[in-house]
Amino acid sequence: MISRPTFVAMIFRALERSPIVALLGARQCGKTTLARSLAETRQATVFDLESPGDLARLQNPELALSGASGLVVIDEIQRRPDLFAVLRVLVDRRPDAGRFLILGSASPRLIAGVSESLAGRVEFIDLGGFNLEEVGATSLTRLWVRGGLPRSFLAASDEDSQAWREGFIRTFLERDVPQLGISIPAPAMRRFWTMLAHCHGQTWNASELARSMGLDSKAVRGYLDVLTATFMVRQLQPWFVSIGKRQVKAPKVFLRDSGLLHSLLGLHTHDALTAHPRVGASWEGFVLEQALEMIRPADAYFWATYQGAELDLLFVREGRLHGIEVKYSESPRVTRSMRIALDDLGLERLWVIHPGGGRFEADERIAMWPAASLGELAGELA
Repeated sequence: MISRPTFVAMIFRALERSPIVALLGARQCGKTTLARSLAETRQATVFDLESPGDLARLQNPELALSGASGLVVIDEIQRRPDLFAVLRVLVDRRPDAGRFLILGSASPRLIAGVSESLAGRVEFIDLGGFNLEEVGATSLTRLWVRGGLPRSFLAASDEDSQAWREGFIRTFLERDVPQLGISIPAPAMRRFWTMLAHCHGQTWNASELARSMGLDSKAVRGYLDVLTATFMVRQLQPWFVSIGKRQVKAPKVFLRDSGLLHSLLGLHTHDALTAHPRVGASWEGFVLEQALEMIRPADAYFWATYQGAELDLLFVREGRLHGIEVKYSESPRVTRSMRIALDDLGLERLWVIHPGGGRFEADERIAMWPAASLGELAGELA
């Protein structure tokens, strides 16, 4: 079992501050395992809403939950959105009573009523799959190829990992999406998801995808929103600054788990991946997800101009702008685009993340940084 001490500490701190903590993330990313390990350390009651027995215990939810003491864990809460109103009543009635840890596989905006019912009473924590800090630098290639979903990463072989991911995709489309009340045919969503994999790391173009699928732009936008709200896709928003240049205003779209990306592209091994034309895009998305998991900025963006300058990741730390550029090269060099980004955006620091082993200062504000040391970069920013 791989320990996740950073998230354990985050959850404990959040439970001290807030009566309700929502641990959100993709299906099978490890939420239940983490929550149950926490429950074992204190007095706790656990409800799994995929269990018929636990659903029966919650036929009168106010009575069942008010009678529980200590920590109350409710897993897969998106299956019972009516519980949000009950939780609001309970924490308002007894603010110093027990704490609630709720687990969900969909973002709050996809679950009707959560934002309104629990506003001011809940703290959100997003949980991804395993990250590089948790599995260790020696497992970087394995993590990239298989992705961070625990059962995929821990599979006995690449073949077993791929078989699990294919089953995950099918179950997600045929069971999980309909359970959220979304009536999109599984074959249509699978086709869209696969097309999105081929556009991984590119700016969103609804018209192009709509033409390819024979749908209107509104429909494909809805498909994208579903995958985003269920933590399958990340829409990285653009940053704007007044510099007198035309800047890209559409978001970039990334599949959040590199293993699922590779399954949808039919890339089952490291050799197949490195020989594929989309290897650079895959590497970029993988590094960005790892950086966001470990740095955890409040907001993150990309920046690009129509003149060709761009920056893969932009975030604010203590009021200052920092940037990350990702290169799939053992020996990256400082480019004109990097210098334009430094000057136009006024960056405090720019890190160029690469798959090699060398770390050095390329410029007063530019550092070449190996991906295996992303955890140390996060430590520098702490």
